[in-house]
Amino acid sequence: MTTVHQLSSPWRHDFPALNTKVHDKPLVYLDTAATAQTPLSVIRRMNDFYQHEYANVHRGIHQLSMTATENMEQVRQQVAGYINAPDAQNIVFTKGTTEAINLVAQTFVKNQLKPGDEIIVTEMEHHANLVPWQMMAQAGQLTIKVWPVTPSGELEVSDLKALITDRTKFLAVTHVSNVLGTINPVRDYIQLARQHQIAVLVDGAQAVLHQQTDVQDLDCDFYVFSAHKLYGPTGTGVLYVKPGRYEQMPPWEGGGAMIKKVILPTGTTYNHPPLCFEAGTPNIAGILGLGAAIDYIRNIGIDVIRSHEDNILRYCLEQLQHIGDVEIYGTPKTRAGTIAFNLIPHHAYDVGTFFDHYGVAIRTGHHCAMPLIEKLGQNSVCRASFGMYTDQQDIDCFIAAIHHIKALLD
Repeated sequence: MTTVHQLSSPWRHDFPALNTKVHDKPLVYLDTAATAQTPLSVIRRMNDFYQHEYANVHRGIHQLSMTATENMEQVRQQVAGYINAPDAQNIVFTKGTTEAINLVAQTFVKNQLKPGDEIIVTEMEHHANLVPWQMMAQAGQLTIKVWPVTPSGELEVSDLKALITDRTKFLAVTHVSNVLGTINPVRDYIQLARQHQIAVLVDGAQAVLHQQTDVQDLDCDFYVFSAHKLYGPTGTGVLYVKPGRYEQMPPWEGGGAMIKKVILPTGTTYNHPPLCFEAGTPNIAGILGLGAAIDYIRNIGIDVIRSHEDNILRYCLEQLQHIGDVEIYGTPKTRAGTIAFNLIPHHAYDVGTFFDHYGVAIRTGHHCAMPLIEKLGQNSVCRASFGMYTDQQDIDCFIAAIHHIKALLD
């Protein structure tokens, strides 16, 4: 049994939103998989930019502009270090995971795949890692092949082997399931893909806040994630591009900053990567907030955070096992801080509404993963997800709320 001492969060006071009251009750925030709360240091960094450094980047020779440019490019270095990219130039800033995936679809896949080529996706993907490939398949006469999820909520390498043919050119796979919390051994998948010259994109949105990520060790071609999943702001994301892949990716958005020279009528030349993929004014404050979030996490240590979250997850699963009519989905061998469940026979929306009445914030619905929810035999599920600030009191309030809801609905 996990001890109370292990379940206390020494960082909880760093997150001001957790002091909020909901329906006159203290907030119990169990929706980190949707958006992680933001520590005060991140908020202050963004405020400092607006109050003291506000200017555009890559456009001016005055001091404010040069400072903003230098600071933003420093964050590019921080991101590269955080995921062990070989160079900061392998990092493209986007507005989120979704845009990063669409960028790869509209540049690499559109340019490299030919009619009849195959893209493999999995049944556990977020819609952001499904719909762009469907759109590319329709536009480019490509074939989508689906890697099925096992009853335990995992992906078997043998099933991937069975799908691969000489026309398979691309694999899109999540590092951690946003519904089940399954931690996929993506390095094993990538090693298999390498044997068949298959390019691989890994959706790391749910992974980067729970565990150390090393893109060079994974050997993936593309890795994507969002700042707001990493205790940072919304509207900011990251695309890692493996060395050698830029040459196969023409720019996809035109505008300022992504050009070298514009000559009418058709003589425009483009900037070098990653700038040629960053048309227009970026979310400078958001990028600086991402850098502050990375600093915050590194000062604590991602392994320390993961140990705490593993203890919270274990404690919550132990408590849920003592409650009748709670159906938990997935039994993966390794799971991040996410539990998908239903209170049988009640609809997830009804249960979620009652949770909110008790001040407990969870997620309900299809979680932007309709194929997986359908595979589970459901049309909606509840999800409790944890972060570094989640403590035993949160879990105890969550469990108490389930007992109250059961008493009201049964």
